Amino acid sequence: MESHLTLAGARRIAISHSLFQPTTLQGAIDRLGFVQADPIRSPARAQDLILRHRVDGYRAGDLERHYASLDIEEDYLYAYGFVARRTWNLLHPRAASRLSRFEQKVLDVVRASGEVHPSDLEAHLGRRRVVNAWGGYSKATTQALEQLHYRGLVRIARRERGIRVYKPVSVGSETAAAHERLRGLVMDLANIFAPASLKGLQAIAAHFNTLGEPRKVIGELVQSGALRKGTIDGHSYAWPAGVEARDDVPRTVRLLAPFDPVVWDRARFERFWGWVYRFEAYTPVKKRVRGYYAMPMLWGDRFVGWVNVGAVGAAGAAGAVGAVGAVGAVGAAGAVGARGASGATGLSRPPSLPLTPTSYGATGAGRLEVDVGFVNRRPRDRGFSRELDAEIARMEGFLSPTPPHIIHP
Repeated sequence: MESHLTLAGARRIAISHSLFQPTTLQGAIDRLGFVQADPIRSPARAQDLILRHRVDGYRAGDLERHYASLDIEEDYLYAYGFVARRTWNLLHPRAASRLSRFEQKVLDVVRASGEVHPSDLEAHLGRRRVVNAWGGYSKATTQALEQLHYRGLVRIARRERGIRVYKPVSVGSETAAAHERLRGLVMDLANIFAPASLKGLQAIAAHFNTLGEPRKVIGELVQSGALRKGTIDGHSYAWPAGVEARDDVPRTVRLLAPFDPVVWDRARFERFWGWVYRFEAYTPVKKRVRGYYAMPMLWGDRFVGWVNVGAVGAAGAAGAVGAVGAVGAVGAAGAVGARGASGATGLSRPPSLPLTPTSYGATGAGRLEVDVGFVNRRPRDRGFSRELDAEIARMEGFLSPTPPHIIHP
């Protein structure tokens, strides 16, 4: 039986269910089920930008600082990230071929050592290099550790300067039946993306076809009432029973990471909010439409534009340094920030939408440079400017290493 679903209701479900009242770090990850990770800092890593809206008093880097004390794991769900314990238990054991002799040797060393930095393995197993999945070269020991991690035989204990430190996993004796694991994973995915595009849910769940038939399981969950299903303009969506649209979506401005669950499904984003959003960090500068790391800007229940945020360095130049040292760029010159009195930002005009860029320039004692673009025009709603300023101030606080603060993991 189909549930009544309107476009306005679907938007409110997407926002109010995912952007819940801020809670503890452990509580937020448990409620989300998964937080995608990405190494680019522009102005912070994706996992930090996602959690700042959902964890009370969160600062950039808190997840890494508190990781060892949290009941979570790093692993791959639909992308690489941080996984709640219940979801991790559903992922493992993964079906895989037998360990190679070299992988078994690496596993033996990890188990004997208790905790291993990748460089520690060189003394035991040498520095042999192998071709990795991208056609480049990796140390054989590092590749073996990654394979063991994917299989759930070792876990990430912590990181040292960003490098993973591994420890063995104590394999439990009880594992849920494959069918139940698949049902649980489908429910977790539907929770993360509620209301999830049915086609998108089927596509992601297909990665777990070693556990059963994902399409059949989704149908069973809809039939049983565990998942509700609704259709808008010929597109079907599914969400867990009990998740309802709220009418009290806060009238605040929120800048979301490109990998935030609310915006992750680009096709759903376009259907819900009427414009095309793309992640352009790896797009050539001259072909970028909205910027290196444009973050969708949510005002109430509408995405009205996007923002590029750059940190101002000691010399006063704004930039957002990516994972490979590339400087985040807006415009052909590659600089993030003010473009003079005219307010031009060098952003290209989308083929079907007008572009209304605004440059804020340095804010908060010169710590940030903020470029704002609007899909149609700047909202004339009462309070928008005040709320945008408040969100920029929150971003500055989130990025600031001082004063000392305490969060409850």
